[in-house]
Amino acid sequence: MHDFSYADALRTLVALLAIVNPFGAVPIFIAVTADESPLQRHGTARMTALAVGITLLVAAYLGQMILDLFGININAFRVGGGLLILLMAIKMLQGRPNEARHTPVETEEGVSKEDVAVVPLAIPLLAGPGSISTVIIAAQNAHGVLPWAVLTADIVVVAIVVFLTLRIAVPLSARLGQSGIRIATRILGLLLAAIAMQFITVGLKGLLPGLA
Repeated sequence: MHDFSYADALRTLVALLAIVNPFGAVPIFIAVTADESPLQRHGTARMTALAVGITLLVAAYLGQMILDLFGININAFRVGGGLLILLMAIKMLQGRPNEARHTPVETEEGVSKEDVAVVPLAIPLLAGPGSISTVIIAAQNAHGVLPWAVLTADIVVVAIVVFLTLRIAVPLSARLGQSGIRIATRILGLLLAAIAMQFITVGLKGLLPGLA
């Protein structure tokens, strides 16, 4: 355990934005809302962002309770979460769809659903295992009102970015195209790989003090 710092807050924000990757969700958002009017799409984007924010806030504030319930050591969780995030980063660097976040079957099911904002858009496409693991790990360094306020602000910023990105999904997709979205995803994947390795390193040092 180490004291909270603003570097931790910034790292958490960057990690969450990279993992949630709202740009990568744009094509799927367009597909599952193809039969919606612009006004309905606006509502879907708003509800998706709200669901993402609530999911991550619940994970941050109740994550330790869940770990304690199952007797999971936080350092073991750091290593496990780091490995999961690393796998996601590798898929992003390869430009391949990440089935840890969503599968083609879930996407197809989403197209046929009347309400797609919560499932599959918010969960598991945007607020999936990787982002949930990240906020639980970040919460371990939040001791006091200010750190918790900053962590909450990070999550709120991510939800706002999700809303703004999905709100302009159609023109954004037309402007960037598939190639532009893949380039952005690969850049975020590189950042994510470095963050994942840091999670794993800190976790291993906690589990095996002799490595420090």
